[in-house]
Amino acid sequence: MKKSKGIQMPYEKRKSLYGYGFIGLWLVGTIKWFLIPLITSLKYSFETVTPATGGVQETWVGFENYVYAFGVDPNYSKYLVSVLEDTAIKTPLIIIFSLFVAVMLNQKFKGRGFARAVFFLPVIIATGPVYAIISGDMSSSGSSDASQFSTMFETDLVGELLEFVGIYGISDTITETIQSVTTDIFSLVWNSGIQILIFLAALQNIPVSAKEAAQMEGATAWEYFWKITFPYVSPMILANLIFTIIDSFTDTSNSVMNRILEVQSDWKYGEAAAMAWSYFVIVMIAVGIITVIVNKFIYYEVD
Repeated sequence: MKKSKGIQMPYEKRKSLYGYGFIGLWLVGTIKWFLIPLITSLKYSFETVTPATGGVQETWVGFENYVYAFGVDPNYSKYLVSVLEDTAIKTPLIIIFSLFVAVMLNQKFKGRGFARAVFFLPVIIATGPVYAIISGDMSSSGSSDASQFSTMFETDLVGELLEFVGIYGISDTITETIQSVTTDIFSLVWNSGIQILIFLAALQNIPVSAKEAAQMEGATAWEYFWKITFPYVSPMILANLIFTIIDSFTDTSNSVMNRILEVQSDWKYGEAAAMAWSYFVIVMIAVGIITVIVNKFIYYEVD
């Protein structure tokens, strides 16, 4: 008797099926727990949603929830402006600080591995409770240990320096800007771990030939940075900018996110959905504008 042959399938097709098999569970989870809730929340933003027996009752109201978010709610617009201003100030600082630290960590010196681990440590332990204890947010809950621990990261050295040189208080706006930028140094370092890692990867991919050519031409360290280092890492500046902006906007500690959760906890699902979607659109517009502007100054090496 002849043995029956199984279904013959080309090797390339078998490989694609293996790939679909690997991502199958991910696809199911994405559809069920991401896409469907996303579409539902968009629908809720145009409805009044009230709890009812066995579910919720939905009533179409059009753009009334968006009018409520920007025109009726006393805090949403104010918090939104505050978050935009805070992000506009902190994002360039994080990018400059990350690039500066990455350039330093790319040099050869004793203890370089330990130094890299220290700057990357926040990425590993960047949980809400840990950061809250260190930054002092838990000190109000009655934990004396948290309060004492957080004081290690509090300093007003900048204010004292400004007062010493005689320029403290010349302009309230300038003083407030300098203080808001410098008083939260720990937060700046804490939010720079991923960016430093990305810049380090870009620095290590600079061709040896470019370094050798710069040395042969007698380029100074300053010239080497602007002529070689900066152009080669510029694509990662754009990547880090987008990452930093989105990370700032989606931080659960920012006031807009907290306001959305407060409105949701009051059973105002439609209003909360409208706030979330308008916030999402504003974030995407900001990212798009910055991408278009910065992309004009990015150097892409052509083979």
